[in-house]
Amino acid sequence: MFYNSLKHSTLIRKALYALVGLFTYPGLMIVNRLKVSGTEHLKNLPDRNVLFVSNHQTYFADVIAFIHIFCAVKWKKMNKLGLPYYLLNPFSSVNFVAAEETMKESLVSRLLGLGGAISIKRTWRSGGKDVKREVDSNDYSKIYEALKKSWVITFPQGTTRPFAPGRKGTAHIIKETKPVVIPVVINGFWRAFDRKGLRFKKKGTLLTVQFKAPLHINYTEGVEEIMDKVMDAIEQSKQYMLMGKHHRVAAAINSH
Repeated sequence: MFYNSLKHSTLIRKALYALVGLFTYPGLMIVNRLKVSGTEHLKNLPDRNVLFVSNHQTYFADVIAFIHIFCAVKWKKMNKLGLPYYLLNPFSSVNFVAAEETMKESLVSRLLGLGGAISIKRTWRSGGKDVKREVDSNDYSKIYEALKKSWVITFPQGTTRPFAPGRKGTAHIIKETKPVVIPVVINGFWRAFDRKGLRFKKKGTLLTVQFKAPLHINYTEGVEEIMDKVMDAIEQSKQYMLMGKHHRVAAAINSH
């Protein structure tokens, strides 16, 4: 209970964002290079009921980069971070969906969880093994409640594996809450950081974060149709997977 009350404290969250932001800024901007685009799509968003859907490459570095960008935009910085004086008063009205077992894994993950983690039980994976279990309706409720008050970041694939299928829970959330849906496409994080996103793997990497225009969604459409739109928007659909293979083959041919 005490931990949950801390998670809902704006003061605690702002202090955590400032602290984590100071430690992670060099990794994003000095050790590596962060390129941001599309922040014009964030300027006139409502304060609540905004759902960011993104591909996923590390457990924490992706979300940390998003928070840096949201804070910078709050300070009128567009498509750049610049000097991190935006951490003096961070944007804190944001939550992110994360696997419950990941957030309980260590003291560091529990600390990062205070930054707005919505912990859910994965229905397809547990303890490193494939499982099948029913969706916990309480998990949906936690996401619905967060959307009523803030922005929410979710990763529809629920895994860092590229081109993994999207989980239909995201489409159910969209149909139920009718949020503004902002697709995000990231790259380079898997190359720069380990899977947790807390240690460097390769320095000097270009990290890209692209925010796209809000999705036009017919909320009466079926779950499958909405999910297809989301996966296409975050460039993780079969179309993009085939495109990637095509480019790799073409590059190999041209190199000989």
